[in-house]
Amino acid sequence: MEDIIAQAQEDLVRRAMPPLVLATAEMADLVENYPEHMKRLGLDGDALAQLLSGESDVFTAACGDQLSGLHGPKGKPCPARPWVCLLCPLALFAPRHLPNLLRLRAFFSRQWQQMTTAEFMPVFGPYAHRLDEILTPDRYFSEHTLRAASVEVTDSDAELPLRPEEHTV
Repeated sequence: MEDIIAQAQEDLVRRAMPPLVLATAEMADLVENYPEHMKRLGLDGDALAQLLSGESDVFTAACGDQLSGLHGPKGKPCPARPWVCLLCPLALFAPRHLPNLLRLRAFFSRQWQQMTTAEFMPVFGPYAHRLDEILTPDRYFSEHTLRAASVEVTDSDAELPLRPEEHTV
């Protein structure tokens, strides 16, 4: 019982942490506060280089350690759904992830239209809130950058790695 309580508390703390988003200004911050970010993400220099280069990309972000076991067994690839990365402390969001983040926003919009508020909020609410935070114009990314990325989004489930039961109607 104590383990379950500890895991729930860790989840609450993790959800409260601000997202690690690297737009132009944040790249300078990363270089300036390199040791602090390394400690926060639990990474070494090689892992950070993989994050920044795109080698560690998953659907919505770059993952600091896909084998860490945060959402599945340690040592195995993370089985989490694409939206779970939005609240994961190992996720790093960069401009190259914008089209997929916008695809996810469109998916949430479609889910919102077919679900009641009582159904949507416990399943997608925290993730939709974080996504809105990341995609707020001029918070991390300029409105121009967001508009340019939106050209790549067709607003269909085919753009997302979904399980059959997750598709919208």
